[in-house]
Amino acid sequence: MHRETSPRRDTDGTVITDGAAAGMDADVEAGALVAPDIAMRGKADSPHHAHPQPAADVDGDAHAYRDADAAARPFVVPCATLPASAPLRWLAAGWRDLRRAPGLSLMFGGVIVLMSLGISWLAWTLGRFALLATLLSGFVFVAPLLCVGLYCVSRGLERGRTPRLRDSFVLARRVAGQAGVFALVQGVIVLLWSRAGMMVGAFFPVDGSNASTLWEFLVIGSAVGSLFAALTFAVSAFSLPMIADRDVDMITAGISSMHAVLRNKPAMLVWAGAIVLSTAVGFATACLGFAVLMPWLAYAAWHGYRETLQADAWPALD
Repeated sequence: MHRETSPRRDTDGTVITDGAAAGMDADVEAGALVAPDIAMRGKADSPHHAHPQPAADVDGDAHAYRDADAAARPFVVPCATLPASAPLRWLAAGWRDLRRAPGLSLMFGGVIVLMSLGISWLAWTLGRFALLATLLSGFVFVAPLLCVGLYCVSRGLERGRTPRLRDSFVLARRVAGQAGVFALVQGVIVLLWSRAGMMVGAFFPVDGSNASTLWEFLVIGSAVGSLFAALTFAVSAFSLPMIADRDVDMITAGISSMHAVLRNKPAMLVWAGAIVLSTAVGFATACLGFAVLMPWLAYAAWHGYRETLQADAWPALD
């Protein structure tokens, strides 16, 4: 017996013809084949199933980011405009640091006293040229590291930490390369300074029977010496504290220091006067005063750097 099938109907009750039904079946079969492929693509595109990026690409992106960040920095570190009384604030802040870390400060100060006494003894026994060779062979390379160790004390106090001798050694070791560049620059300046003094003595000899030649020698010699002293002061005023605080090369730090000094001449004259006066007091006390004066000046120099140079664009040393 032939069994009659009922016609297929759409959801709204409309009768679907045989041709339309065949087309719908074909569409359903095609969709069944395409759906798994779409699902696999979605799974692959999902962030949970993303293919890991090769480590080399990550490192390359990091280097590119750092290079772009370095390229965006200015060549000279921006500086603030200081009033003439600014060094008085630095000295007050440095004295507070000295009182907060007396033991570590006196230890560094004791090393400076011993070095000062040793240099004075060498100057007395060996003469000027032997003393110059001794200074260039060792002292100019050790002194910057001592300064960095003292800056580390103020840096730690500023960040709320308890200063430790170990931290000073770690920081000095990290910046030893840049401090060496600083020492080489200072050594070259000292050599040129010495040569200039010899030339002044050769071109303007002192005649014991003529007092005017003595005054002429003193005036010209002091003028030449002042130029080298000003250059040394300008390069070192803020450069060493900056390399103790930021990941920066010595050339940038030195040029930025000179720029800040030239932009703030009245304040820097006061600061230079404070350094000269402290040095005179130290020698007047047979170098014993350096045990307190040198750490105090180093802490004040740190606060001067923090107030003057706006170095936030350079990464801080950890």
